[in-house]
Amino acid sequence: MKKIVLLFLVMMGMAAAHAESQYTYLTFETTDGARISVPASQLKLTISGTTLTAGSKTFTLTNLSKMYFSTTDETTTGISATTTTAPGEATEIYDLNGRKMADGKLPSGVYIVKTKDRTYKITVR
Repeated sequence: MKKIVLLFLVMMGMAAAHAESQYTYLTFETTDGARISVPASQLKLTISGTTLTAGSKTFTLTNLSKMYFSTTDETTTGISATTTTAPGEATEIYDLNGRKMADGKLPSGVYIVKTKDRTYKITVR
């Protein structure tokens, strides 16, 4: 684990030196596919145990799949549980535990969508 953290810090140092002139965001992608961008101007990285803090965002190291510098904010948002697939066709959305999701934004995850004619799986990133 110490080798991984040391490698991470070395890579961050090299990337930060290159990123100052081109990139305005450091984007973190989690294992569930969600992306969270932190403005490079507010960037201060701190590692404490298995927790990485970048600006005002906190991540568990085991939940990070990758990170990269980008020129735009790539933060992903959920979709609404009240979406329809066709005009007038109601949609019901359930989590993988079978709980019906309330109206509003869905957090990142995998969901089952039921309509009158079909059932399918979606991934919210």
